[in-house]
Amino acid sequence: MQTLPPGSTIGILGGGQLGRMLSVAAAQLGYRCHIYAPDAVSVAAEVSAEFTRGQYVDIASLTSFAESCDVITFEFENVPVDPLHGIETCAPLHPPIGALDIAQNRIAEKYFARDHGGTTAPFAEVSDRAALNTAIADIGAPAILKTIRMGYDGKGQSRMQPGDDLDEHWEAVAHQPCVAEGFVTFDHEFSVILVRGQDGEIRFWDTPHNVHVDGILSVSTAPAPAEILAQQDDARALAAKMAEAMDYVGVLTCEFFATRDGPVFNEMAPRVHNSGHWTIEGAITSQFENHIRAICGLPLGDTGLAAEKVEMHNLIGAQADDWQSLLSDGANHLHLYGKGESRPGRKMGHITKLHF
Repeated sequence: MQTLPPGSTIGILGGGQLGRMLSVAAAQLGYRCHIYAPDAVSVAAEVSAEFTRGQYVDIASLTSFAESCDVITFEFENVPVDPLHGIETCAPLHPPIGALDIAQNRIAEKYFARDHGGTTAPFAEVSDRAALNTAIADIGAPAILKTIRMGYDGKGQSRMQPGDDLDEHWEAVAHQPCVAEGFVTFDHEFSVILVRGQDGEIRFWDTPHNVHVDGILSVSTAPAPAEILAQQDDARALAAKMAEAMDYVGVLTCEFFATRDGPVFNEMAPRVHNSGHWTIEGAITSQFENHIRAICGLPLGDTGLAAEKVEMHNLIGAQADDWQSLLSDGANHLHLYGKGESRPGRKMGHITKLHF
């Protein structure tokens, strides 16, 4: 177990809003953050001590960055894995590279969940157009076609209904390797958010009930309704097994469907997660602070609720332009990510409201 003292430098791969909030939490604990991202403008860099602009596959630039850090973490799970093996000797990487490798491949991710006792939607690998016919024959329609790699917030996906022209769906995913998933009949969506320390200790936050609109998270509420809480123990047990199998350090999020037959695993995110943004004001210790604590070898903080009920609302696109009206409600905690131009489907910020 490695404990880093305040003043140490935390490297963060990725320059978006998750890196921004990690950097704020790290600064409050006395750490410096160094952002590495390919974009010229980084909202995380605005609140960090250092910023290196570089491609994730630029070994020389990546190595120089890593040599300046005492520990390295991720705010973006689609960082190419192979170059990371070249910087492992420069600084510890938390969570481990293996967790990224699993999360970047939807097929591997589903088998990993199943191997540890989880239930997933029925699925079939689609490597070419002919395989799409076979997949639909096996799992039926309606179904959803998802690219095996990349894609989030509804991107890289095409929803298939009975009788659809499959050529159109194959074009929609640009002929990329995919997984076809059968639809799951569910009552609610929820996520298990845990933090695992270097010593193996695991703590869970209250399970949030998640509502999505157009494939993008809209609202997270904790505590969740009784139907979700009845499935919480099974979902937490699976998430903990997966974390332990990966020798995971940091915050891990697993998303689930609550069904009549129990929790169905959807996907995992090896990082802090949008459905945990409410923890900044709504928990004794936020997911961002506990991620920093874990990767720096510090004792983990209390994950209990700070109020009887907590709501988090994402501000998507032009919703963030209404910031003045949002602030007129003194109970709203407003977080804007500094992205400038609002666009449809773009996460611009969030508000959190505590109910006592």
